[in-house]
Formats: sequence, structure tokens, C-alpha cells
Amino acid sequence: MTNILFIEQLLNGIQFGTMLFLMSAGLTLIFGVMGLINLAHGSFYMIGAFCAALVAGLTGSFWLALGASLCGAAIAGVLIEILIIRRLYRRDHLDQVLATFALILLLSEGVRWYFGAFPLYLSIPESLNGTIPIFEEIIYSKYRLFIILMGFLIAIGLYILITKTRLGIRIRAGQNDREMISALGVDISKLYTVVFALGASLAGLSGALIGAIQSVEVGMGEPILILAFVVIVIGGIGSIKGAFIGSILVGVTDTLGRVFLPDLLKIFIEPSYATSIGSSIGSMLIYILMALILIIKPSGLFGKS
Repeated sequence: MTNILFIEQLLNGIQFGTMLFLMSAGLTLIFGVMGLINLAHGSFYMIGAFCAALVAGLTGSFWLALGASLCGAAIAGVLIEILIIRRLYRRDHLDQVLATFALILLLSEGVRWYFGAFPLYLSIPESLNGTIPIFEEIIYSKYRLFIILMGFLIAIGLYILITKTRLGIRIRAGQNDREMISALGVDISKLYTVVFALGASLAGLSGALIGAIQSVEVGMGEPILILAFVVIVIGGIGSIKGAFIGSILVGVTDTLGRVFLPDLLKIFIEPSYATSIGSSIGSMLIYILMALILIIKPSGLFGKS
């Protein structure tokens, strides 16, 4: 294991973590403010990716495609919140799970009907194509560095939004006592719609950004949604800081575990067994990490008891 390879994989883990943050930030806001378990959150990731692929194909502009992913996912979020989700706030979590799972099926089939079953592809813009030297011997992808930078900028922007603005004050108040903030004259329905649209737009942007690395296809949001739930459990439900720290932890642990654990096990066991065992344990590391954190702090790193 060389230092260069370790740093490259560490950067890959941070890049993966920033993508998870865009998903988990919206998810933890929605659950923290509304108390809603939204299994369909991964569908906004898919919708954003397909909107980006559609606009990129029509205009050839990656930047317009990113804007389309934000707008498309936000509009879908507003419509779904008003027409369906609004009726679930006072229902128990089992009803929310069943209803949002049904939404996954409806949205997936709708996207398949409109776009077809074949995957689509986004092209990386010329300005972000290729590599850039970071240190003397370390060369890294410009686009992946762009994703890391965007993730950190969005994290800072969300922190400012939540802690320094009037909307943020209302969001934090809604997390603590929604009945009181409603009694003080805040339109809680509009607040819920804004929060839901914000969460959906972040998920859509995440899908568009990853669509230039992987293919854009139906059902692409469900695997990353599972990881987003792991993130908010680790970081603490309702905490943006927890979502960010948890995302980086999960991204780095998953990436480094999959790459280096088989080689480390070869020191102790036969190489033929080390590869298969290491790959299996590497895919489980994030869940082992989650279990250890919950044993030490059941509410998550930054969650309230």
C-alpha cells in the first residue's frame, strides 16, 4: 500500500461522502422537521439525474443540466408534498413507509415509461475533464475535486441557512415544537413544502453530479438511499452537522475498506481466502461502524436524546 494510492482513495472516499451528504441532508431535514419517513427520497435523486440527462441532450450544456436537476427535483417535490405527503403527517410511521414505498414504484415506472429502460449518460464538461496535480506525485480527477468542492460549499450554505436566516430559525423551531410555531402565526404547511422541496432539490443535484460518473438509470436512487439512512443514524436525526460528518465517515470507511482490507488480511490468512473475506467484510464495514456508534451513543454523534 503506497501513500499515493492511499491519498487517492481517501479523496475518492471524501467525494463519495459529499454525494451522500447531499442525499442525507435533505432526508434528515425532512424527518427532523416533519417527522416523516420518506422512502421515496431516492426517487428525487433519480428524477434529478434524468432531468439533467434530458437537458444536457437537448442543449449540450452541463451547467444547464445541473440547474435542471435542481428545478426538476424541487418541482416534483412540491407536487408530491402537496398532493400526497401532506396527508401523511398525522399518520403513523407504518402508513408513511407504505405510502412512500408505493411512490417509489409509481415514480420508477413513470420514469421508465417516459425515458425508456435503457441507461442514459451525462458528459463531463471540457473545463472539468482530465486530471490536475495536487501534490508532486498525486494527480486527481478535476471533476471529482469539483464534486468535493461543491459538497463543502453546499454544506456551508446549509449551515448559514439553518443558523443565520429567518427561514432557518423557523426550520429549527419546527424541529423542536411545531405546534408552538404554528400558534405564533407561521404557516406550517408552507414551511413543510419549502423544506420538502429543498431536500428534494439536493437529492436531485446529487443524482445529476453522479450521473456524469455512472450511468443514469431507473432505480438508481434506492441503493444510495439505504446509505443515506445509515448516515443520518450515525450523525443523528435532524442534525445537518451530523449528516455531514456521518457522510464523510461512511464514504471514507466504505471506500478504504473495500480497497485495502483484502490486502491487509493477506498478512494474517491465505491470500486466496483474504480476497473473498476482505471483500465481504469491506462491504459490511459501514454497518459495523453504525452499530459501534449506536452502542456508544444511541442517538447518533450529534443527535438529541
